Amino acid sequence: MTLAGDRRDVLRGIAVGVVTFLVFGTVTGLIPNPLYVRMVARTPADYLFLTATSAFAAAFVYQRSLADETVGDGAATGGVLTGLLAFGCPICNAVLLALFSTSALMTYLDPLRPVLGVASIVLFVGILGYQRRRCTTC
Repeated sequence: MTLAGDRRDVLRGIAVGVVTFLVFGTVTGLIPNPLYVRMVARTPADYLFLTATSAFAAAFVYQRSLADETVGDGAATGGVLTGLLAFGCPICNAVLLALFSTSALMTYLDPLRPVLGVASIVLFVGILGYQRRRCTTC
């Protein structure tokens, strides 16, 4: 692989991380904006899980570009979605609100958000480790 290929892979990974952070941060209200009002308080854990999800998505995309055989796309998608549930506003999510009531989301989902964040991190660490072991060029 040439140096330009390596640089492109690194830049692609960084771009995925930055875009993930900005898009998810905006649509969850962690990055204040006039289009979206967050209905629950922002916590340091929310920012931690947003940053971790973005960083792991970037690392996954970079490492995937180096692998001979790509594995773990489904697990990475699950990690991103679990991370989104961890830092997203539970009562602002239209899909969850359509499925459950506001009181059910605040009673049952809100206390589980830190657990979902840890689960997301564990999922990403697992898939990155597995991918790393299988990669001959990493």
